[in-house]
Amino acid sequence: MTDRWFEDIPEHDPNDPDAVERALRRQERAQRRQGGSSQASQRGPVLPRRSTGGGRGGRSGGSGGRGGSARRGGGAGPRKGRIAVFAAAAVGLLLIVLFFFALFQPFKGDGSGEPFPLNVPAGDSVGQIGDLLAEKGIISNSTLFEIRATLSGKRADLNHGVHQFRKDMSYSAAIDELTKTTSKKTITVTIPEGLSRSETADLVKSAGIPGDYMEATVKVPGFNPNDYGAQGRAENLEGFLFPATYELKPTADVQDLVAEQLQAFKDNIAGVNMKYAKSKNLTTYDVLTIASMIEREVSVAKERKLVSAVIYNRLKMGEPLGIDATTRFALDNWTEPLTESDLAVDSPYNTRTNQGLPPGPIGSPGLASIEAAAHPAKTDVWLYVVKPGTCGEHVFSSSLEEHNANVQKYEEAQAAAGGSPTDCG
Repeated sequence: MTDRWFEDIPEHDPNDPDAVERALRRQERAQRRQGGSSQASQRGPVLPRRSTGGGRGGRSGGSGGRGGSARRGGGAGPRKGRIAVFAAAAVGLLLIVLFFFALFQPFKGDGSGEPFPLNVPAGDSVGQIGDLLAEKGIISNSTLFEIRATLSGKRADLNHGVHQFRKDMSYSAAIDELTKTTSKKTITVTIPEGLSRSETADLVKSAGIPGDYMEATVKVPGFNPNDYGAQGRAENLEGFLFPATYELKPTADVQDLVAEQLQAFKDNIAGVNMKYAKSKNLTTYDVLTIASMIEREVSVAKERKLVSAVIYNRLKMGEPLGIDATTRFALDNWTEPLTESDLAVDSPYNTRTNQGLPPGPIGSPGLASIEAAAHPAKTDVWLYVVKPGTCGEHVFSSSLEEHNANVQKYEEAQAAAGGSPTDCG
């Protein structure tokens, strides 16, 4: 044990106990210094104690003050950064809320107004359907509609065909309607007798049939109005577009409808005997023109042939027909009252100021009116006026004196009623 201790002791006299003791103390001090240095290095550097007194300690305090000021300046930067982050987060949150309100529309429902049909063409993508609905005012934004359809998981469930929509529907309400299976395999459109092309165009559009009806009814390859005696007078297919109820495929457009109307006209006109009309130098086109006026003048079926006779007789007499419906056609005004200036409009369709037939039909007549135009009643009546107390019936006369008396009765009834003396209740 003693020999191992002596290995680390510097040179000394081993026989001198005092020297040995001194050497041991030196070794213990050296070991303590080495242990303290190791612990200090593990604890890190020892910071000098901050002085709060004067003198050099005061200067240290001043330096510490400057250091403190630097720390306050350094702390302002992070605080401003945190405010900017919070502001950006608030704006982002607001935008997210607004987006979700726009997308899910919590305050919208099934829309407003009466439902109307709209045909969604087969093969249209979700984006194209959204564009169609936005164009019709059914939804507010096609892009959000597409996102909503995707999020709802119904993107692949939207069905083509005719659906019932309202204006200003929510995306979810429109999607729900589109996911319904259309009950009919066909589109049904009913075109009443006597409508003009412009009126029929509005009806066809409301039925959801795509395409421009006015453009489609100007000219159709394979159909020539001159084959029916138009003699170059027909500027379009007015009069040939047979009125009826048509069942069309869901993918049909206006060209398909017009083709069916023209075929129906051919089928029906083929059964009409034109012998009498031809004896009066009238062509089939002229008969269609007369029939279109009958449609506008007659409310009671039994009067068709009487009104036809009035037209034939006035043509024979050289009297203007005086049928205001032709002026309405010229002005495309079928609902508003005609003014004095309207009735004097300079138009070949004004049958108050022009003798003979107007240039062409003012609408497309049905078979009953075509038959009446081809075969008028055998009578000499050439005047008529509305019969008071009836719903659209007329009083016919063959003399001006008789007619004037009928007009006086009508005016007296009108004055007594304070308005129209007709009764359709």
